[in-house]
Amino acid sequence: MNSFQFLELIDRQVSKELGVHVVLDNYAAHKTESVRTWLLAHPRFEFHFTPTYSSWMNQVERWFSALTTKYLQRSVTELNRGITKWTKAWNENPKPFISTKSADEIFASMQKYLEPIVSPQTSEEGH
Repeated sequence: MNSFQFLELIDRQVSKELGVHVVLDNYAAHKTESVRTWLLAHPRFEFHFTPTYSSWMNQVERWFSALTTKYLQRSVTELNRGITKWTKAWNENPKPFISTKSADEIFASMQKYLEPIVSPQTSEEGH
């Protein structure tokens, strides 16, 4: 299932009167013309991008980072086999990524990144 198929699945399964907010990293693939076109055709979807260089906010990214360091240098067949094996082992003994900071501490550390993008002008415009 690709990203668009996943979004279409969400679109079908979430009540039409609800807005859908999707949080994404700042990866350029999320900002392509095809993505913008899809969003225009699906106005109830709103994408929110994490600040650049804030991958620590995305716990899933940490999991994939651990996976990548173990299986990146392999053929596709070996990679698929390795991912399956590693995922099964992980799921047998999962270790959650636990933040050691409170929400207030995280927001305080993000302040320098947010100031340039959250200004009185953008807040009044609803961005």
